[in-house]
Amino acid sequence: MRQRSVGEAALVERIEAHAAIGAIEGGGVCRIALTDADRDGRDRLVAWMRELGLAVSIDRIGNIFGVRRGKADLAPVMTGSHIDTVATGGRYDGNYGVMAGLEVVRWLNDRGIATHRPLVVAAFTNEEGVRFQPDMMGSLVHAGGLPLQQALDTVGTDGARLGDELARIGYAGGMACGSIVPHAFVELHIEQGPVMEAEGVQIGAVENLQGISWQEFTITGQSNHAGTTPMRLRRDAGYCAAAIAVFVRELALREGGSQVATVGAIDLHPNLINVIPARATVSVDLRNTDEATLQRVERELAAFVGKLADEQSVRIDTRRLVRFEPVVFDGRLVRVIERAAQTRGHATRRMTSGAGHDAQMMARVCPAAMVFVPSALGISHNPREHTAPADLLRGADVLLDVLLALAEEG
Repeated sequence: MRQRSVGEAALVERIEAHAAIGAIEGGGVCRIALTDADRDGRDRLVAWMRELGLAVSIDRIGNIFGVRRGKADLAPVMTGSHIDTVATGGRYDGNYGVMAGLEVVRWLNDRGIATHRPLVVAAFTNEEGVRFQPDMMGSLVHAGGLPLQQALDTVGTDGARLGDELARIGYAGGMACGSIVPHAFVELHIEQGPVMEAEGVQIGAVENLQGISWQEFTITGQSNHAGTTPMRLRRDAGYCAAAIAVFVRELALREGGSQVATVGAIDLHPNLINVIPARATVSVDLRNTDEATLQRVERELAAFVGKLADEQSVRIDTRRLVRFEPVVFDGRLVRVIERAAQTRGHATRRMTSGAGHDAQMMARVCPAAMVFVPSALGISHNPREHTAPADLLRGADVLLDVLLALAEEG
């Protein structure tokens, strides 16, 4: 018997059409949260939802929910992700999961299939956290992990207030945050890493997600002449920034296992070739699947920074930007995903997500899990981000099977 399929051409066409909004050179997308491009992307999404007969609701943090009624008035099965991107993003990160959700709805509509439970396709606000922090903000507010007013009062990197920007683009909705408590949440996403492609895996059943620790260190030294100041008398904020970057990498390599660490941003002042920096700002991203290990690595970093400040006669202020504990997804839901993929004959493995996703926030309020498909060369957050159409279709078809199974549960 021919297996059901959402259809590759329609799925790719929808992804391509949405990627044209905020398109940048090289095939990528710049659709940063609550910008004009994000508004245009939201408008297109809402229009598509309504064309499919979904009832569209927007909550006070701007999360978008398209609801397809079920035969019973029960908690819905929810899928989706986000449509905002980083400044030099790809066309699949987040967007794929939302578009695939729409294609599942289209498939059901075309066949006149009514599910027992309602289905919801969601697009959460500010998942990337580029302009406003923390990331995964919309789903975090939805799950009750961040007060709405605190989120609305967040000031972005450009000085704009989130609530004002939400109103400006027309997406300050009226629905109370957290109004929809799903029966289950399933997020379909590209892997954003190289493991699946390297191992020939077609579907990843994501069973856990790394904890994330973002910190910012501001180093205050003394600006001075690069040629006349002896090395022993310097209070060099630039050197301290470099020392932190080196220590963070060595710490992750020494720890091994799932530990990763990144210094992604360094800002020097006055940033002149012949002037010792008076000030430096350094970001540090630490991630691990084990909470105890993550805490220990944080303590080691804090001890190093304290010692560095004393040795170099500088002041180092620490600001925590984001802190999320590791998440273990619902075991039964992971098995449902695994079985659906294996039934279709796909090479499948259980996986850990190294990136943060809306599913980790939704896991606070309902059973949640994720479906991964491969990323070519493991590249993401980059215009070269690519997933082959056949892989996109496999993921969407597995999503179809999983949503249908969950939607028929009593």
